[in-house]
Amino acid sequence: MTRRHFAFDCAGSALTATLDEGSSATGLLMVTGGNETRAGAFSSQARLAAAVAGAGHPVMRFDRRGVGDSEGVNMGFRNEAGDITAAGEAFRAQCPALGRVFAFGNCDSASALMLSAGEGFNGLILSNPWTYEDEQAEAAPPPAAIRARYAAKLRNPRELLRLLTGKVNLRDLAGSLRHASKAAAPPSSLAEAMAAGLARFDGAVRILVAERDRTGQAFVAGWNARDQRLHTCPGADHAYSDDASREWLLAQILAALADE
Repeated sequence: MTRRHFAFDCAGSALTATLDEGSSATGLLMVTGGNETRAGAFSSQARLAAAVAGAGHPVMRFDRRGVGDSEGVNMGFRNEAGDITAAGEAFRAQCPALGRVFAFGNCDSASALMLSAGEGFNGLILSNPWTYEDEQAEAAPPPAAIRARYAAKLRNPRELLRLLTGKVNLRDLAGSLRHASKAAAPPSSLAEAMAAGLARFDGAVRILVAERDRTGQAFVAGWNARDQRLHTCPGADHAYSDDASREWLLAQILAALADE
């Protein structure tokens, strides 16, 4: 695998990118979430890119405007469509043999891809899409997630023993049960805009959710649970940080890229 760096233009700003080369005609553009650089937290995106490229697919990562090594003003994920479009065009220019390009994003980068209706891409791989209107709303998991958590505990003999032997804080338990009894909140305006954007996309879509991630739980709570495009990674956190979750994520991405 060969890794090289280059810059491309986005509305007059030079954006920095990294390309891991591969021989396949199907490539992957990785869109980093939050204000992280293209390497990702603890180089997680760089490692994932290397693994995908090791399977033969060229992979491009980039810093959006105002982040990392890129010029310009950071306008946030809601205004990232221009950066993503410019990156997709640069990817194809760097790899003229590409026939199909998929875009992958975790958290608000998945949201950005949905808001932009996946314009210019053949497929989208959306992981734990962010649907909160603000940061504070993420503090508590949705009621459906709490109900699922306690249902699992009731099936676990060890957890039942903790309850019977007084090792569970009953005040905390009562508070959690009150929250779990609440009706699901209506979809946020952001979630509605994301759904509308995705509805306009006619390419392949794969939605990935980490089971233990509150961002993913909130997304699922407002989404159609019967959507065949949904895939859940058991026991995974937001960043798929354990070995089993990383292997699952890689397998899901490769399966999406191989799907004709």
